[in-house]
Amino acid sequence: MRLRGEGGLAAENAVMRIHSAFQLGLVGGLGVLTAILIGAALGHLTTVITYVGIALFLALGLDPVVVWLERRRMPRPLAVAIVTIVVLLAVAGIVLAIVPPIVTQTSTLIGNLTTYVESTGSQQIIDNLQSLIPKSTFKVQSAIDSGVTFLKNPANLAGIGGGLLSVGLAIGNGVAGTIVVLILTLYFMASLRSMKRGLYTLVPASSRVEFRRLAEEISDSVGRYVLGQVALALLNGVCSFIVLTLIGAQLPALFAFIAFLGALIPLVGTISAAAVIVAAEIALVPGHPVTWIVLAAWYLVYMQLEAYLLAPRVMRRTVQVPGALVVIAALAGGTLLGVLGALISVPIAAAILLVLREVVVPRQERR
Repeated sequence: MRLRGEGGLAAENAVMRIHSAFQLGLVGGLGVLTAILIGAALGHLTTVITYVGIALFLALGLDPVVVWLERRRMPRPLAVAIVTIVVLLAVAGIVLAIVPPIVTQTSTLIGNLTTYVESTGSQQIIDNLQSLIPKSTFKVQSAIDSGVTFLKNPANLAGIGGGLLSVGLAIGNGVAGTIVVLILTLYFMASLRSMKRGLYTLVPASSRVEFRRLAEEISDSVGRYVLGQVALALLNGVCSFIVLTLIGAQLPALFAFIAFLGALIPLVGTISAAAVIVAAEIALVPGHPVTWIVLAAWYLVYMQLEAYLLAPRVMRRTVQVPGALVVIAALAGGTLLGVLGALISVPIAAAILLVLREVVVPRQERR
C-alpha cells in the first residue's frame, strides 16, 4: 500500500509538473503575442509618435522664451500668446520670403531652358552635352536612345505616373505634417506647466521633490539646446543665402532654406544639406564649374567652423555634453529613430549625464 501510495503521489506530481509547464508555455505565448501586437501598433503609429515627439521638443525649446517673459512680470497666458504670435508670424514670413523667389526663379529657369531648346537644334544640344563629358565615360546619344525606348513602353509610363503620384502624396503629407506639428507645438507650449504637474503627481511623494528638480533641469537643458541649434541653423541659412547670391547660384532662397533645415539636425544635417545643394547646382548649371568649386569650398570651410568653433560652444553652454558623446549620441539616435532620434539624442545624453552626476554618483559615494 505504501509503495502504491508513493507511486500515485509521483504520478500526481508528474501531472502537476506537466500542467504547470503547459500554463507557463501558454502564458509565455500570450506574452509574446501581446508584444508582437504592441510592436505592430507602434509601427503603425510611427508617424504620429514622430509628430508628437518633434512638437514636444519644439515646445520645450520655446518654453525658455515664455519663462523669460514671465520674469518680466508678464502673465503666462499673455507670454504664451506673444510667443505664439511671433512663431506664426515667423512661419508666415519664411513662406512669403521663400515661395515667391522660388516661383520666380523656377519660372525663369524653365523659360531659359525653353528658349535654349527652341534656338538650338536637338543634335547640337546633344553635342554640347557630350562636349562636357568624355565620350569614353558616358555616351549622351546612347543614353537618350535608351530613354526613348524606355518611354515607349506603356508599362514604364504607368510606373512613372505612379511614382509622380507618390511624390505628390509625399509632398501633401509633408505639408499636412508640418501643420500638425505646428498646432501641437503651440498646444504643448500653452499647457506645458500643467503637463509637468500631472507628471510629478505620478511620482511617490517621498521622491517628488528630487524628481521635480531633475526634471526641471532637464527641461531647461532641452530648451537651451533647441534655441542654440536653431541659432546655428539660422546662421547657416543666412550665410548660405549670402554666398549663393554673391556667386550667382541658381535658386538661392530655396537652397538657403534647405541649408537651414539640414542644420537643425545635429552632426549629419549640415553635411547632407551641403551635398544636396552642391549636387543640385551641378545639375542646374552644368557649364559653370567655378560655381560648384566655390560653393563646395565654402561649405567645407563653414562645416569646419561649425564643427570646431560654433557647435562646441553651444553644446558647452546649453547641455554640457562632451564632444565625443555628442557624436556617439547623434549617430545612435539617427540610426534608431531617424530624424527624430538625431534631434533628441543630445538632450537625452545630457539627461543621462545629469542623472548619473546628481543621483548615481552621490549614492556610490555614500556607500
